[in-house]
Amino acid sequence: MDGELFPRERTLIAPGAVHVPDWLGPRRQRELLAACREWARPPAGLRTVSTPGGGTMTARQVCLGLHWYPYAYARTAVDGDGAPVKPMPGWLAELGRDAVAAAYAGTGDAGAPAGPCAAYDIALINFYDGDARMGMHRDAEEKSAAPVVSLSLGDACVFRFGNTASRGRPYRDVELRSGDLFVFGGPSRRAYHGVPRVLPGTAPPALGLTGRLNITLRVGGLGQPPAPGTPGGT
Repeated sequence: MDGELFPRERTLIAPGAVHVPDWLGPRRQRELLAACREWARPPAGLRTVSTPGGGTMTARQVCLGLHWYPYAYARTAVDGDGAPVKPMPGWLAELGRDAVAAAYAGTGDAGAPAGPCAAYDIALINFYDGDARMGMHRDAEEKSAAPVVSLSLGDACVFRFGNTASRGRPYRDVELRSGDLFVFGGPSRRAYHGVPRVLPGTAPPALGLTGRLNITLRVGGLGQPPAPGTPGGT
C-alpha cells in the first residue's frame, strides 16, 4: 500500500514457493479483470462448486482449458450447464511462463524448474466475496509437476501456505494484494494451501472490483480427459 515504511519484497516462503508483490501493474490488472468478466459469462461461466460430501465452496469458479470439478477434470462444465469449457488463451498461457521466470529469477532456489515449463493449459478463476474462504487443500489432479501460478486481483487476502504432509502446521500466512504473484513448484508443488480470510475494502479503488479474484494457472499433463458419458468419463 502507498505510504508503507518498508516496500514489500520478493520472498521465498518455502523451497519452490515464491511471493512476488506488485507483479501486475495497474493497467495489466484492469486488462485481466476485463477478461475475467467475459470468461464468467455463460455458457460454462461462473458457478458454485458442490463438494462430494454435499457442501458447497464459498468461492465461485470458472475454468479455462479444462473444467475442474471435485476431484477431476473434464472437457465440459459437468457440474454446471454442461457446455464445453472455454479455451485457454495463448496470451494467458504465456503469462504463466513469464510468471514462473519472474518468480525464480536470481533466487538460486532449489525448487526452480530446470528448464522452460510446458505450456500452461488450465486456468481456474475463483471469485471471493467478503465472506468467502478456501479450506486447506492440494492441487493434486494434474499429472505435470510444473509450478502452479497464482495471480491476485481486488481485495487482499490471507493466504495460508502449508506443508506437503498434512493440513496442519507448519504453515505460513502471507498477505496477497491486488497484482501480487505467488508461484509454487518443486518440493512445494503438492503443499496444502488455503485462504482463511479475505480483507474487504482493500482493493485498489481504480480497479472497480468489490471482492477478490484469484487466477490460478496450471499445466495439466493430462492429454484430453474422456468426455462425460463415455467409458472412463463422468
